[in-house]
Amino acid sequence: MSRRRQIYEGKAKILYEGPEPGTIIQYFKDDATAFNAQKKGTINGKGVINNRISEHVFTRLSTIGIPTHFIRRLNMREQLVRQVEIIPLEVVVRNVVAGSLATRVGLPEGEQLPHTLIEYYLKSDELGDPMVAEEHIACFNWASHEEMQDIAAMAIRINDFMCGMFSAIDIRLVDFKLEFGRIYDGDYSRVILADEISPDNCRLWDFTTGEKLDKDRFRRDMGGEEEAYQEVARRLGLLQDDGNPGEVLDMSAHRSRLRGAAPKPKK
Repeated sequence: MSRRRQIYEGKAKILYEGPEPGTIIQYFKDDATAFNAQKKGTINGKGVINNRISEHVFTRLSTIGIPTHFIRRLNMREQLVRQVEIIPLEVVVRNVVAGSLATRVGLPEGEQLPHTLIEYYLKSDELGDPMVAEEHIACFNWASHEEMQDIAAMAIRINDFMCGMFSAIDIRLVDFKLEFGRIYDGDYSRVILADEISPDNCRLWDFTTGEKLDKDRFRRDMGGEEEAYQEVARRLGLLQDDGNPGEVLDMSAHRSRLRGAAPKPKK
């Protein structure tokens, strides 16, 4: 499909005008950023992997009744999505103490939370995506009370489903970020899931070893980012041993490389 007019370029994706009114082409880049783009780099093949993982997760979520912007994947790096009015909030769902939460509350990473925690952050690179309360959201009319009820309910359902999905492949879903948007039918609007779900915006730990299989490897200069993203795709059944991108290693080789050790040669 030939590219249309570019609408927007973000840190991880480029949005193009879609082939039909009300649609957008979402292109996944290999660019990686952290700490509000203070750290920048590239993870080779990330865009291809994230496109496939996000397609898989959004498709499965639609089977349990979660409305999403996803329509179909177009090619290795692009998918067709519905055009939405993005609600200017990042919705973070936490199951385990990690990242900024560990710093804020002074608890060690890895401690299971007594119950799922939902946090809201204002989408603003200029302000550093500050954490906000529901009172702020209502006061500044970023979302209505009814929309926030829908967002919270969907976030809990998505979390329940994804915890089971990842647990089945020996991955612990630590936390993740969601974004939502409005679609309109005349004067009526409804909230649907937008953006992406991938190792870029999820913390995913191996249940057995605790190895990080997400963007924290880039944030913390751990190395092995490509292998980590491929490992998640492989466990989800999205990447075969002869698939793309590039050469794919067996499970033991991946785990050895993630730990920084040389893989044992095959006999």
